[in-house]
Amino acid sequence: MNGPVVEGRGLASISLDLDGLRHYARIHGLPADTVPDAVEAVVLERAVPRFLELLARVGARGTLFVIGSEVTAAGRAGLLRALGEGHELASHSHGHDYALSRQSPQAIDADLAAAEAVLASLGVSAPWGFRAPGYTLSAPLLQALIARGYAYDASIFPAAPYWAAKAAVMGWMRLGGRRSTAILDTPRVLLAPRMPYRPDPARPERPGNAPLVELPMSVTPRVRLPFIGTFVVRAPWPLVRGAYLTLRGGPFLSLELHAVDLLGPEDGLPAALSATQGDLQLPLQQKLDRLEQAVGWIASDFRCTSLLECSREVAASRWFPDGQRTE
Repeated sequence: MNGPVVEGRGLASISLDLDGLRHYARIHGLPADTVPDAVEAVVLERAVPRFLELLARVGARGTLFVIGSEVTAAGRAGLLRALGEGHELASHSHGHDYALSRQSPQAIDADLAAAEAVLASLGVSAPWGFRAPGYTLSAPLLQALIARGYAYDASIFPAAPYWAAKAAVMGWMRLGGRRSTAILDTPRVLLAPRMPYRPDPARPERPGNAPLVELPMSVTPRVRLPFIGTFVVRAPWPLVRGAYLTLRGGPFLSLELHAVDLLGPEDGLPAALSATQGDLQLPLQQKLDRLEQAVGWIASDFRCTSLLECSREVAASRWFPDGQRTE
């Protein structure tokens, strides 16, 4: 596609989802008490500073997606530091219920309002940005975001290999009698645009006329490999480099990380969780080295900023001159 009419290089943003380790335990059918309080704290107290240091080395500003109910008194320090260094804090919901997209409009609205209250207590003002738990967006959830005046959503993840692997794992767990709290998004999301678009309020995965902007997480053309933190830290390095080269030079790139991408065995993680969440077994320095290389590539080839700034620039440009441009 032809990109937005903006000066210089394409836009990019690097974001961090602050999912607590207990969510991973529940995904794998483990009891929540698998993760003690002291270990759960490493997400805000260790992963956040590592993310800030990663971006500081390349002079980039990014976005941290905060789960309102998981902001602790001790964890506020890292979030306030992020704000002070020019990063964005956005909403990752209040309760991080993977089935939030299936809740009633009233329950969705209450969750969004609670998350906004936490962000406001940290000094963040509207308009907000949002990423859905488990990336699962629905028409009622999108409509609630529109009604509450959100600037953007960043939930769409049209990665076919990821969707297929998730479906296979969830099916295998059911056969083994284990219950995961994760849910599987509609396969229609696999046909969603790779590039920013205004979504259809009734069908979020397709272009429409919503007032907010959808900023999809990056996948490669054609094969749609997921260019996210898990891929960067786990995939064979030639494949990581090759995937990046298909994205280089494009108008927009969104690299999404999770806190677990910045944690390792050195952080005293529970053995039961590490056994099921394989990337937690990787040496921390190995993961940080890989992420630093990938972030360095992006900072060299794109203009890195927060997703909020990306949404503003996309909305103000001629990205949508005559309908939608999606590839």
